[in-house]
Amino acid sequence: MSSVITGLEVLKASKQLQESIKGNVAYLCHSASVDNNFVSGIEILQNIFGKRLIKLFGPQHGIRSDVQDNMIESDHFEHPHYKIPVYSLYSETRIPTDEMLREIDSLIIDLQDVGTRVYTYISTLGLLMEKCADKDITLFVLDRPNPVGGKAIEGNVLDKDFKSFVGQYEIPMRHGLTFGEFAYYVQKYHCPNTKLEVVKLKNWKREMLFDETGLTWVNPSPNLPTSIGSLTYPGTVLYEGTTLSEGRGTTRPLEIIGHPNLNAYQFCSKMNKALDKLGLNSQVIRPIEFLPTFQKHAGVICGGFQIHPTNIVSFRPWHVAQLLMQELYFSDLTDQFWNDSPYEYEFEKLSIDLINGTDLIRKWIEKKGSYQDLLEIESQFRSNYMEKIQDIYIY
Repeated sequence: MSSVITGLEVLKASKQLQESIKGNVAYLCHSASVDNNFVSGIEILQNIFGKRLIKLFGPQHGIRSDVQDNMIESDHFEHPHYKIPVYSLYSETRIPTDEMLREIDSLIIDLQDVGTRVYTYISTLGLLMEKCADKDITLFVLDRPNPVGGKAIEGNVLDKDFKSFVGQYEIPMRHGLTFGEFAYYVQKYHCPNTKLEVVKLKNWKREMLFDETGLTWVNPSPNLPTSIGSLTYPGTVLYEGTTLSEGRGTTRPLEIIGHPNLNAYQFCSKMNKALDKLGLNSQVIRPIEFLPTFQKHAGVICGGFQIHPTNIVSFRPWHVAQLLMQELYFSDLTDQFWNDSPYEYEFEKLSIDLINGTDLIRKWIEKKGSYQDLLEIESQFRSNYMEKIQDIYIY
């Protein structure tokens, strides 16, 4: 038995909680929505509610977590095993329609999040909550651990002018909330009329990273195959805004970064020393060469690096990744450093600015600003966010 007990496990064990979930039931889930014996939450809920479980919903990457990339939509279909209709919330719409929500009395939400603003499951949660605010539907969020912990908070707070599907709310990149806490945040500050119940975790503490929970990592999306990947992700996801590979098409996506023109050994030697000098010495940047099998630079050998956290508690992925990116920008790798392709259905702004939630960091990189300058950008609106979440914490 794992030391941390998820909301799904709590629901499975509590007859009282089961009886509080009234009427027709829908379930928003994905491949990581399993109990500690790896039984699908769909099967568990079907056993509990029988024919009252009438609809399933899937987030980005699909209910099967099989879709690799952004802006690749999932279809609606009938689940071939459970014989229940599945509606995609990453399809022609990212907001559930009235028809999708028709005849639903209770909607159970059970997604493994990764604690980072741009990971779109919190956007899906927020849009769903906003849509249900004027409906007679009670939302039950089955909480799961924040795999990067609830203590460390990193990154600038989103500038509302850069709001998008990868940034719905004015929060930092590494926000420090569990999925259930985030639901309370949205309810309190954006849609107080939403009927919400959070099924709390048992035995989870704010300082816990995923490997301390006793749970087994199950991919919440195709390109996060390891719990360490969730820890590097608040930094490496930034490289989706560049023409460098972030390791998609390899066995360690979002842990490695590279480009065909990068001298990996020279770069890593320089940056390990530079980061250590700044006090960012909780990781090793290891030189590697890799061959992406798809996406950026597919079929071309890239020089690059893998980020190895050596102290997972003090490791600061966002800070490290921003400083590495600044150095890479001035390394003359390519004539086009920034990725100018459409990103999450935004066609005007640069993807790096949408991911960062501001254009200030791109400008900091381009003018070769100091680390202190970056920290000042990061600190803007931080105190306001910290005040807001004090009343949100449930652990």
